[in-house]
Amino acid sequence: MNPKVDEYLSRAKQWREETEQLRRILLDCSLTEELKWGKPCYAFEGANVIVIQGFKAYCALLFFKGFMLKDPHGILVKTGVNTRVGRQIRFTDIREIVKMESVLKTYIQQAIAVEKSGLNVDPPKSAEPKMPEELQKRLREDAAFKKAFKALTPGRQRGYSFYISGAKQSKTRESRIEKCRPQILKGKGFNE
Repeated sequence: MNPKVDEYLSRAKQWREETEQLRRILLDCSLTEELKWGKPCYAFEGANVIVIQGFKAYCALLFFKGFMLKDPHGILVKTGVNTRVGRQIRFTDIREIVKMESVLKTYIQQAIAVEKSGLNVDPPKSAEPKMPEELQKRLREDAAFKKAFKALTPGRQRGYSFYISGAKQSKTRESRIEKCRPQILKGKGFNE
């Protein structure tokens, strides 16, 4: 048990019981516990395998390589429409976790086996976002912005393109570009 996770749990206002139950199950599967990204994270031989996440409507186990797991119970969920690799199992009540403990352990052991195998299969391809015209225009007009955007990793560029193109109105897309510009100039991704 990691003292940083103990501290995290002592401050938790939501999903505390559920997180404690998930923690117990994960530690019972011989995973190493750390606190990463402000969340309890579980690793096998230094490789991140699972993180416990809390959201407004549910808490979840996120399997970092979840797309590689078999899902006979149909409980793995993509975290978003553009998610390629990670998969979650979501809970809204501690009773669900208790009831599913043996199934969860099977999925956890499967995730550990994926790490042990060293498999690194390419994730399924998702549709690349079409770069919005407003972003293309801004890149043509602003040399510093263009240089900073092109220096971003492809994943960061994709993240900004998804976010900006998600707006229905041109005015909103332009506003989103302005909002993101400082982050892009700093070389940061959308959620950093």
